[in-house]
Amino acid sequence: MFTAGIIVVMAALGYSGGVMINRKSNQHRLSQAHQRAHAYLKDQQHAIDGHKRVILKKDHLASQKHLQNSEKDLDNQQHDNSEFEDRLRNHSDYLDRNNARLDKLFDAFKDHQQKYDQVHDHYQATIKQANDLITKCHKKLNQISQIDDSTAKTTVLNATKLELKREKDIIIKSKTEDAEETADQRAADIIIEAIQRGPIDLPRNHIERSINVPDPIIKRRLLEHNAQHLRLIESVTGTDLFFDPDDPLLLHIGTNDPIRRETARRTLSNLIVSRHMTDMNIEVQVRNAEDEVDNALREIGENVINEMHLGWMHPDLMKIIGRLKFRTSYGQNVLYHCMEVGQMAGVMAAELGLDTQLARRAGLLHDVGKSIDHEVTGTHVELGVKLAKTYHEDPIVINAIAAHHGDVPPTNLISLLVSTSDALSGARPGARSESIEEYLQRLKNLENIANQQAGVKESYAIQAGRELRIIIDPKAMDDKQSAELTKHVRDRIQNELSYPGKIKITTIRMLKAIQYVGNWHHHYHHYRDSRRA
Repeated sequence: MFTAGIIVVMAALGYSGGVMINRKSNQHRLSQAHQRAHAYLKDQQHAIDGHKRVILKKDHLASQKHLQNSEKDLDNQQHDNSEFEDRLRNHSDYLDRNNARLDKLFDAFKDHQQKYDQVHDHYQATIKQANDLITKCHKKLNQISQIDDSTAKTTVLNATKLELKREKDIIIKSKTEDAEETADQRAADIIIEAIQRGPIDLPRNHIERSINVPDPIIKRRLLEHNAQHLRLIESVTGTDLFFDPDDPLLLHIGTNDPIRRETARRTLSNLIVSRHMTDMNIEVQVRNAEDEVDNALREIGENVINEMHLGWMHPDLMKIIGRLKFRTSYGQNVLYHCMEVGQMAGVMAAELGLDTQLARRAGLLHDVGKSIDHEVTGTHVELGVKLAKTYHEDPIVINAIAAHHGDVPPTNLISLLVSTSDALSGARPGARSESIEEYLQRLKNLENIANQQAGVKESYAIQAGRELRIIIDPKAMDDKQSAELTKHVRDRIQNELSYPGKIKITTIRMLKAIQYVGNWHHHYHHYRDSRRA
């Protein structure tokens, strides 16, 4: 019990001592905290004071700088105001001087106006006096000459007209004589210039009328099943196909339509390349060939128009022009012939000061009717006129087409140039060609018609078939029968043969008699003049 009490007392004393020690320790720590806080506050106060001094110093400097700038701006503003006041004073002085000058000018204008009014009044009075004097003079002249004013004017005008007419007649006569003297030489120079500068010789492009089959296998495929494939190509393309009897691998394409011939040729070429001979493939190749030909026609027409610088032309008409490339006339490619005519007509039009583009256009289109004369009834001139009217070509072009063979009279110079260029293009050396067989056959046909007539001894086709000379028996025919024979031969050639240009027919009837008497030889020659048609 006592021990427990001691323990309690000791515990109480320990607790009290611990509390006192703890309090003393807390007081020491609190004192140290106060000291640190005081030192921190003192340091912060020093920092604040230093920062405050820096801020105050910066504000002071900024205030001084702002004050200096404000003073400088104020000085500048005062200076500007002073200059502006000076300008205002100067401008006011200038306006005062101008007002004074205007007042002087106005006073001077008033003086001039008064003088002008005086002069004008004097002028009017003078005019009136002059008119009165003229009237008096006219009356005096009328009394002296006994002619009124209208009669005098008429007399003077008639005399002047007569003099002018006399001078005009003299000038016209002089110009006409000069033109007649130089016309032939001038025309020859223009034609020579057109021939030299116009036609461009191009490589001769013959129209292919046959195709070579490369080997007998392809030929056998074409002819199998009773030539069913050939008959199908014929029916689709509208041509006749047959092999040459002398050349087994040469396949001829028979048709008068050049476009169908070209379509068939391309179809056969494509089939030979593909080596696939079926009905379906034949129809496909025919369609492809038709598309190729159609595109080629348009492309050819566009190239020609661009090359000749003809401006705009209807696309369908350009396609029709492209068809001329596959058309020939007496061995001459019609497209190249039309281009030559257009080029020569353009050159001659330039020499004469005419519209060169219109002349080239008329020359190119003059034979455009030949592109469809195998399909439509009518001459190529009639068809060409219809095409030109359909596509609204110039009336000069239409007249050139209609007049280039003399069917209608030309109404303008360009039509005459086109006709001349057409003749030059067809007649110039090398323009038209034909095979030797065709040439010889044409000469034989002319001679045969002449030799079939009664009373003809012999005949000769000369100048490349452009002239036929007939020698007749003078004992079998008289002059009248000779003339009738010439007309009959002319009619047969015109009705039975096709011929380029004109053919001159000359009938010759000659009688020669020779007799001799003694030692003197008397020759009696009796000639009959040639009869020409």
